[in-house]
Amino acid sequence: MIDKAKQILQRYSNLIPPTVLGPEKVAFLADKMREMPAEEKIVLHGLMNYVLSTMVEKEASDVEVGGYGTAGSIWLRIHGNKDRFTELPILSTEEASTLILSLLTLNQIKHLLVSRNLDFSYTFRYEKQNKYLRFRADTYFDLDSLALNMRAISSAIRPLDSLEFHPNAVRSMNHNFIKFGLSLVTGITGSGKSATLDSVIDYHNNFDPCHIVIIASPIEYVHSSKKSLIRHREVGRDVLSFKEGVIQALRQDPDIIVIGEMRDPDTIMAALEVTDTGHKVFSTLHTSSATESIDRIIAEVNPIEQERVRNRLADVLITVVSQKLVPTVDGKRTLAKEVLIVTPSVKAAIKNNNTSEIYMMLVQGGNQGMMTMEQDLLRLLQQKRITQETALTFANNKIRMLQLLKGS
Repeated sequence: MIDKAKQILQRYSNLIPPTVLGPEKVAFLADKMREMPAEEKIVLHGLMNYVLSTMVEKEASDVEVGGYGTAGSIWLRIHGNKDRFTELPILSTEEASTLILSLLTLNQIKHLLVSRNLDFSYTFRYEKQNKYLRFRADTYFDLDSLALNMRAISSAIRPLDSLEFHPNAVRSMNHNFIKFGLSLVTGITGSGKSATLDSVIDYHNNFDPCHIVIIASPIEYVHSSKKSLIRHREVGRDVLSFKEGVIQALRQDPDIIVIGEMRDPDTIMAALEVTDTGHKVFSTLHTSSATESIDRIIAEVNPIEQERVRNRLADVLITVVSQKLVPTVDGKRTLAKEVLIVTPSVKAAIKNNNTSEIYMMLVQGGNQGMMTMEQDLLRLLQQKRITQETALTFANNKIRMLQLLKGS
């Protein structure tokens, strides 16, 4: 199968005329996708599925294919470390571009050529476990050729109680305890935000007779409706944008709306407005601390609107979980988190533009279910799950972490 796929890729690469240069090579190959027989696409999908099967067997979280940067190799990230995987085929930039294009629909190819980037999802049947596996994918241009990142989506959801939240934090995120409000899960790329959101969704799905609408780009884990009715709307396939998905959700009788990412001012404003209407909203941000998350939301909107947004955010914000995946002593990774629960004092600090006061509220809020990143890293260190060096490396506040280490 690999040899046959390589022959197909080489044939299409050889079709590129010498006069076609730069990004026009991708456009030329994209045009040839219209003529590619279905049997050849199936063979190329088989090659991609072989790469993904290897990725699963090696317990890799990500795979990189194509682009100038890979130097022809396929790269895997295994337990946080990304490196060439020499057991997988070597692909030229044109061959890799052809393979990536073969995974896309014609509409997706059009979008890619215009926007130079495309998020999508990919599913294949993993024969060894006799089940379908899903991957979050992003393809983009790297020095005029196509590159692809695929991230494995866990086929199993971790129970919410395994994430070791304080009962008060779980209650605050519980739709039955607080019917409306905004709960954020934040962190850098690859910090497990989506997995935490899926745990929250699954938690409600096991007992709450409600309607959950998930708007994501792309949809990662697909939930089966149990106690809850769950809808999945993928941006670019089922809805045009996050903002449109949020606005349309208001007419779909939801109880909980999950917004995959608040990535622009329009989505942020739509999320605040839909929360104001009495819905429970969960979303993510690319920030590393609770206070940074609050400041980021306010800074994203027009300065004229910032005072109004600050007051609205203070009224609707319920919890902020800022998380990191940190390496453990056994070479794997575990969740470290900062948890903010919006008490009247926190609400006042947001309204008065005194977010710098919130850190001390986190430090002193342990009985209410709060904790700083540094406190949770210290907990993991005391449990001998991480090293002291790791605790200091991943701390947001290095000075505070050193103080905690001395005190312990």
